[in-house]
Amino acid sequence: MPSWPYGALAGLETVAIDEGESRWAMHIGPEHANPMGTVHGGVLCDLGDAAMGTAYMSTVEPDESFTTVDLAANFLRPVRTGRIEAVGRVVHRGRTIGLVECDITNEEGELVSRLSSTCLTLRE
Repeated sequence: MPSWPYGALAGLETVAIDEGESRWAMHIGPEHANPMGTVHGGVLCDLGDAAMGTAYMSTVEPDESFTTVDLAANFLRPVRTGRIEAVGRVVHRGRTIGLVECDITNEEGELVSRLSSTCLTLRE
């Protein structure tokens, strides 16, 4: 499991990382709320980015690294409290460009947010 001080500070939990797929979770409380009382979109982006980034990271070779080129998020259902889970999956892994998607669900298994990211593979 990768070490990530910010993820620990934010309360992000690594559930599993496999080849091309990664699962993360977190408990949402009032401290994650925006002024309207629902989870702040940036919190969902942090969780989704962790899931997508580690899913892509699981596909890079020892002489490679990567960087995120873009990140898009659709917020579909409000969350106020409870455990949410993010599943990141590599959709396409080309030599240079990759596409990763992530679904975030609530405790009832309902889709809360869908994210996508383009990754650029870097070589030494």
